[in-house]
Order: sequence, then structure tokens, then C-alpha cells
Amino acid sequence: MEQSWQTCLQCARTLAAVPWHVLLGAVLATLIGIVVFVYVIVSTVAPKPRPSFPEETKYRSLARDGSVTEPQQLPSWQEEEEKKKKKKDEKVVLDGTAEVFMSVVVPAYNEEDRLMGMLEEAVDYLEHEYGTVGSQEREDGKQLRSRKVNGQAKTNGRENGNAGLPGDNIDTTTTTRGWEILLVSDGSTDKTEEVAFQFAREHQLSRHPRRHSGPWTSSTQEEGVSIPPGTIRVVTLSQNRGKGGAVTHGMRHVRGRYVVFADADGASKFTDLGKLVTACRGIEDSRGRGVAVGSRAHMVGSEAVVKRSKLRNFLMHSFHMILWLLTPPKTATIKDTQCGFKLFSRAALPDIIPYMHSEGWIFDVEMLMLAEFAGIPVAEVPVGWHEVSGSKLNVIRDSIGMAWGLAILRVAWSLGVYRRRV
Repeated sequence: MEQSWQTCLQCARTLAAVPWHVLLGAVLATLIGIVVFVYVIVSTVAPKPRPSFPEETKYRSLARDGSVTEPQQLPSWQEEEEKKKKKKDEKVVLDGTAEVFMSVVVPAYNEEDRLMGMLEEAVDYLEHEYGTVGSQEREDGKQLRSRKVNGQAKTNGRENGNAGLPGDNIDTTTTTRGWEILLVSDGSTDKTEEVAFQFAREHQLSRHPRRHSGPWTSSTQEEGVSIPPGTIRVVTLSQNRGKGGAVTHGMRHVRGRYVVFADADGASKFTDLGKLVTACRGIEDSRGRGVAVGSRAHMVGSEAVVKRSKLRNFLMHSFHMILWLLTPPKTATIKDTQCGFKLFSRAALPDIIPYMHSEGWIFDVEMLMLAEFAGIPVAEVPVGWHEVSGSKLNVIRDSIGMAWGLAILRVAWSLGVYRRRV
């Protein structure tokens, strides 16, 4: 014991004899070495999205006669705007380039059993709000309102979270009608794509299409809606990328003034899309940028959550704690980052999509972090949601993977492994 004490004293005397500037240099060198070591490790393990294969930048849809078209080139706002940027040396800004009002990106991996119902509910809402059916309803509504006398109540089409009629209180110089669905088949090995084409064929060719039951509706004698040719586009990824990769890929090729991604299971109530549009409009900045996040936070304590296993609820709360610790301040305040129902204004896309790296379950968080880094306003909006059987999420394995992915993501952005164009 005494010998050990003498050794410690000798070490202290040796250190005391070393000039302070040498000690300081050694400490700084050690810290720099640690940072460089961590940087190299993170650079090695951080996700690096693969480039898209040429065939993945094409889509198929249905021709007017119901036949599947040959693969056609997808439009790419990102490529076009980056070409403009190189010529003009300006930041990428999307202005006035939208061809339709709403684009819906649906990532799908082996979803042949759940896709039909989700598409039914989606096209019914989209066609009534932004399509030809909605146009006729608006025309009828205008005629009805013109006959109303003074003192009678008027509505603005936004009751119960409705998005309002395209054209109501909207700048008429921009696109206010039309919609599209981009189904991104993420390396599916089942009949997901065939189901999508079958659905499109039924609703495009028939004057009285059959109405399929969905997660939020039951099959009735009521007919489905007829849809215009080419409104459903199918994009095939040759290799599975993961949900985040499929969503990001689809969002690079949208034509809409607003873009929402929605899960193929239809767990989120699609008619609540109007709430997201209204919220996004309400927070858009001077450049027209805004993000509206569908949230299930209001359901905590509800029957849908209480009936979940204790393990799943424990992992959910643990993940929320990790999010709070590892994400930037504004992102950390969002109560539900993982709901698969998020809306983006077109102007917000260039500050988010080109810088995406995560292709797994944690991609939502990176989108929100990028929105915060770019100063894009974000609104969290309560939406209807219920569990749909057939989820491909492995609770334990994927929860661990999400925690690891979040940690790597945060460190990569903090150390400059990932960088945004300023």
C-alpha cells in the first residue's frame, strides 16, 4: 500500500515538473484524437443512400383503354432545380412548378392484402376534394350560395377539419386542383403492383366502380368514385430500400403543391388530410414553406393504446425519452414523430429531401430535424388512427435499431459527417 502511495506521489511530482503549456497541448491533442476517432467511426457506420437505378426513375400507370403503360420517365423537381442552381448559383426554390394540388406518396412493401382499402379511402377523398367530382360540387355550391339571401349562414368548406375547397381563400395564381398517388413498391415480391393496377382499372374504366371496404369504412351498396387516367402512378424499386428510402424516392418525383406521405395500411384516417392542409397553410413562412405532422399523441390513454402489450408501451415511452435527449430543441417538443401521415408544402422540399440519409424507420425524425435546421415551421395536428393487423414492424428488433439509428443520425449531423448546403 505504501509503495503504491509513493508511486502516485512520484507521478504527481513528474506532472508538476511538466510546463503547463505542454500539459494543455497534450490534453487538446487527446481530445482532438478522440473527436477524429469518433468522426471516422461515425463516417463508417452512418447510412449512405444508394443512387437510384435508371429503371427506378420511371413509372407505369393505366392508359385510357385500361392497359398498363410502358415505363415512362418520372419528373424530378430536384434534378431540374439543381441544374438551375448551377447556372444561376442560387438556392433551390420551387415556385409555381406544381402541376396538381395534392401528391400522395405511398411506400409499399408486400402490401397486396391491405392496399386496396387504403386506396379506396384515399381516392374517394382526393377526387371529392381536388378532382372532377369536387369541381362539380363546388359549381353546384356556388349556384346555391348565389341564391342565398342576406342573413343566412355561409360555410367556407372547412368544417370538421375539412381542407376547404381548392380555390377557397387560396392564391388563384397557383395550382388548386388535381391530385396524384405515387405508389412506391419497395422491392415487393407479392402482387402489390398488380393490386394497384387492378384498383386503378376498376375505378378508371367503370362508370359504376365497386367500392371496397377500408380500415375506416365498410363496403356498402354505395359506389366508388371514377378517377381520371394516370392519377395512380406505380414506381418499382429494384431492391428494397426501407420505408424511409421509398418515401424519399417518391417525394423527389412529385408534382403537387402539397405532398403527403401515407402508410399503405390506411391506419391514419385519410379524411384528416384536410386538417394537415389547413394547419400547413396557417404556419407557412414568407417563402411558402411549412410542414404539418399527423399526431397520435392525443390517443395516449385511449383504448387503442391501453390494449397494446406492456412491452410495446414501455418501448414507446423509452423511445420518446431518447428522442427528447438526442434531437434538437424544436424537434424534441413534437410528441409523435413516427405517425406515417406528414404533409409538406412544395417549397419546403428542397431544404429537406436532398439531404436525407436515413432509409429505415427513423427517417421521420431526420425530416423533422432538417426542417428545424432550415427554419421551416412545423405544426403537430391530431389525426384519427387505429391499429391495422399485418404490421411488418418487429417491436424489439426495430426499437433497438431505431434507437441506434437516431444516435448515429444525431452524431453525424453534429460532427459534420452530414452537411446541408448553406
